[in-house]
Amino acid sequence: MEKFDLLTLGEVLLRLSPKENKRIVRSTEFESHVGGAELNVASGVSLLGLHTGIISKLPANAIGELARSKVRSMNVSDDYLVWDHTEDARLGAYFYESATFPRKPQVVYDRKHSSITRISIDEFPEDMYKSTRCFHVSGITLALCPEARTCAIEMIKRFKEAGALISFDVNFRLNLWTGAEAKACIEQILPYVDIFFCSEDTARLTFLKEGSLEDIMRSFTAEYPIQIVASTQRVVHSPKQHSFGSVIYEAKSDTFYTEQPYEKIDVVDRIGSGDAYCGGMLYGLLSSDMDCRKALAFGNACSAIKNTIPGDLPSSDLHEVEYVIADHNAKGPVSEMNR
Repeated sequence: MEKFDLLTLGEVLLRLSPKENKRIVRSTEFESHVGGAELNVASGVSLLGLHTGIISKLPANAIGELARSKVRSMNVSDDYLVWDHTEDARLGAYFYESATFPRKPQVVYDRKHSSITRISIDEFPEDMYKSTRCFHVSGITLALCPEARTCAIEMIKRFKEAGALISFDVNFRLNLWTGAEAKACIEQILPYVDIFFCSEDTARLTFLKEGSLEDIMRSFTAEYPIQIVASTQRVVHSPKQHSFGSVIYEAKSDTFYTEQPYEKIDVVDRIGSGDAYCGGMLYGLLSSDMDCRKALAFGNACSAIKNTIPGDLPSSDLHEVEYVIADHNAKGPVSEMNR
């Protein structure tokens, strides 16, 4: 019997941010947050009420224990966390500096040679592959290093063979690999993917797609046995004000789903908002009979909310998300306060 609704594979990171919107070069104090693309997704789905777990490798030291404690606090299972006992074991980190117009936020990574770069498929039990309904991974994990890439691709194949849905978010990062490298690698795993997240810009720049967004989304399902394609649509008015929406395409019914975007969101912290979208959408699909309309509503709402929350991880439960969705769809006046 399946134990999990969702398992994810990815690096757990420590984020350090200057306090009170200060510059990195002038800061003496940094706030710490634990996150990482796949952990963010697993956490979002868990907060909404499904059973999730993270597959990763952590350093066997106090920083690794800090990361595991955060995983557990999000009600994400640590059954498939393994430990790096080598002398130079380390947790990847990055520094994030927020900004206001006309400056842009910036990220400085310190993640080379982190413990996940020594991950191996042999560290995980064979029964893991039959333990979940859905397995999710992102292009970030594929891009980290050859070891993580090999492990991720093999896990995708094994989970697929065991009957799990495969969810993949391209999540392209130019500082990790080139568009050509991403295209060559990702095209190896697309024959196994059921749920595919790819923005229009990434599709054009990385996969060299042409035509309208609808043409692009259809083309992925024509070339590969992908069931559902999701493309986020973010409009950045300024670092502190965004609008957010998305389009979902279901290949079986040849149907596009969209709704009115969330306009002029007051952005506190955009990091993790794309992962929140993935989490909300996967919750919508897995908590229903793959209902794309529900997935669209939850994906958009979860991302919009995450933009207003500090740190990488989401913090909204099902009640809050449903409340936001109801407000978003309301035709008349809505209350400005929950009380």
